[in-house]
Amino acid sequence: MTEIDDIDRKILRELSRDGRVSNLELAERIALSPSATLRRVAVLEKLGVIKGYRAVLDAQAMGAGFVAYITVGLSLHTKAAQEAFERAISRAPEVRECHNITGAVEYLLRVEAADLASYKTFHTDVLGTLPQVSAITSYVVMGSPKDERA
Repeated sequence: MTEIDDIDRKILRELSRDGRVSNLELAERIALSPSATLRRVAVLEKLGVIKGYRAVLDAQAMGAGFVAYITVGLSLHTKAAQEAFERAISRAPEVRECHNITGAVEYLLRVEAADLASYKTFHTDVLGTLPQVSAITSYVVMGSPKDERA
């Protein structure tokens, strides 16, 4: 892999803020010619440093104003149990992120629901029915003073 230099870091920072910025505007922001900027972005894409571009959605505007992080402990610590849990979670539209983590539990989920009642239904009817799950702890998001997810 090619070494990422300060100019590449500037490009990545600007694209993280605004993935729809034009090449001309990006070049102005990082003080580089448009052709050199375009070449560098193409290389970063080819190397897989830039994996893609996406829209950042407002969950509340989409009717999902309730956000919670959930830790999930499994009853069995086997590959089969993990794979079964991950398959089930991949089918749950409320789960926006699923991370296999280290520590006292196996998973950290980010869940978006319309409201507390909708979350309770997910908690009971989805998580509560999975045979692999032995522990669930919910952390309700009250505010997000910093959120750089894209």
